[in-house]
Amino acid sequence: MASGAEELLSRLYEMVQDARSFPIGADKCVLDRDKVLDLLDEINSQLPGEMKQAKTILDSRNELVTAAKREAESIRRQAEERAKQMISKEEIVAAANVEAKRIISEAEMKARELRKVTNDYVDDNLKRTEEAVNAALNEIKQTRQKFRVAAGYQPKQESPILEDI
Repeated sequence: MASGAEELLSRLYEMVQDARSFPIGADKCVLDRDKVLDLLDEINSQLPGEMKQAKTILDSRNELVTAAKREAESIRRQAEERAKQMISKEEIVAAANVEAKRIISEAEMKARELRKVTNDYVDDNLKRTEEAVNAALNEIKQTRQKFRVAAGYQPKQESPILEDI
């Protein structure tokens, strides 16, 4: 089995490119239908894996955000506990409140930074995955069109579902 949709599409492209031409038309060729269909089946089975990878990245991002929230909450609780222990004098209480607010502010800032970095990372990975999936889909459409032309199929009306893809 090939190692990805892109490699499978390359193999399919090469198969069409290397196919024997008909004597009466250089743009017509003969392909082994079973081989082409097998490659298309493999491509079809690869695409859900790439979608799963995108979901894994998104899940990882959610885990990072959750961990950052937990850490911020833990830091906030620690600051509150520390402030309660220092209630003995007004100056100490005032200093504790200032310190607690500083710690909370730092934790919230760190959580925001982590969320931004995580969102940027996930967005970039999803963008690259989307581009790869779109490129693969376009390649499949082009190859299918070439195959249909090469096979002499008459154009038939596509279903509205396939036109949107």
